[in-house]
Amino acid sequence: MTPASRRPSSPASPSPRARAHALDLGAFVTASPSSFHAAREAARRLEAAGFTELHETAAWDAAEVSGDRFVLRDGSLIAWSAPEGADLASPFRIVGSHTDSPALKLKPNPQLGAEELSQVGVEVYGGPLLNSWLDRELRMAGQLALTDGTTVLVDTPGLLRVPQLAVHLDRAVNKDGLQLDPQRHMQPIIGFAPADVLEILAHHAGVARGQIVGLDVVTVDAQEPALFGADGEFLASGRLDNLSSVHAEVEALIEVAAGPRPPAMAGPSPIALMVANDHEEVGSATRSGAAGPFLEDVLVRVHSALGGDEASRRRVLASSLVLSADAGHAAHPNYPERHDPVTRPRLGEGPMLKINAQQRYATDAVGIAAFAAACERAGVPHQHFVSHNAMPCGSTIGPITATRLGMTTIDVGIALLSMHSAREMCATADPLLLQQACVSFLHG
Repeated sequence: MTPASRRPSSPASPSPRARAHALDLGAFVTASPSSFHAAREAARRLEAAGFTELHETAAWDAAEVSGDRFVLRDGSLIAWSAPEGADLASPFRIVGSHTDSPALKLKPNPQLGAEELSQVGVEVYGGPLLNSWLDRELRMAGQLALTDGTTVLVDTPGLLRVPQLAVHLDRAVNKDGLQLDPQRHMQPIIGFAPADVLEILAHHAGVARGQIVGLDVVTVDAQEPALFGADGEFLASGRLDNLSSVHAEVEALIEVAAGPRPPAMAGPSPIALMVANDHEEVGSATRSGAAGPFLEDVLVRVHSALGGDEASRRRVLASSLVLSADAGHAAHPNYPERHDPVTRPRLGEGPMLKINAQQRYATDAVGIAAFAAACERAGVPHQHFVSHNAMPCGSTIGPITATRLGMTTIDVGIALLSMHSAREMCATADPLLLQQACVSFLHG
């Protein structure tokens, strides 16, 4: 009997609440074309819910860190909700994710051109499916550094396109496969020559071209996220890896902060905290990435402001838990042999516990029990993910966070198809299920 035939039933049509949540995720993605935009859109939502921004350069005392707060660092954000009575013994319940996605990133001097056409010079960021960036309109989005030392966000409409070579000029493409050279074949067209890329960015950012001295700008699919399928069962969108997790943890933290806390099962109520790191797709080794000091800096400062010292902080971290939320792979109907023959995650069947014997994911038996308990309290189904032994898996911020801080860490995420495409897909029901599991986990 095959695993598919053992499946008791197909997921039900998405509920109105699940549809609304998925559409709100789509709105979050549209507002977050770059990591910088994602961090600021998360901050906007938190601020609208009553959270107050703290600045890293300011002093923090107990009053400053109590209640609902957030901190921005470049394309990363940390926010927390400290319950009444939080003190130096309060452990942390943390949900982590990342704000960046694979992309084509503009080079410092992006001006190119050939055949009387202007192009934009790009390099590959992370591990995108390059073919998915072909023949679609692309936005440019990110951050510009200006001569006065300030920065400004920029976001253009769909101005770019990377046209594929016609089949008439590549007769073997459907037999031998598409071969793309990142340097020769992936430079987008922006207009007839001479079109000034920096002038265009300056126009959309509302600054003068001469003010721009640096840029961190990526390309992103200009098509709006949308529900599709016979009954709207699926969501198609760019950047589901990993804005599906960022959106879930932002909305979960807002819900935790707004509602009553359940009584702690033992000891003080935890401080609910979310971290959305940048640069996961390129290794996390940056000042705003998970391998950098951002999370540790904030945890140390919050704990110290509540009266703790290094010894008490070590005790608190030992009793804290981290949920590393990052999207994973659903079993693909066209490539069933690429997945484990027994453990086959399905779209629409809840978040996955991601497990790997080489510790590419940080999940262990203790973490499995903690997440299973959170899902049971929330009434959320969950499933497992392991890689096919011949298909080495990727990694997440989970092992990095666990290594830096020594906290028990669990890797989870919703199931996707087309991961690292310019336009990915998930089940409409899954983003809400992940958010509900995050609420339960943050409650402790």
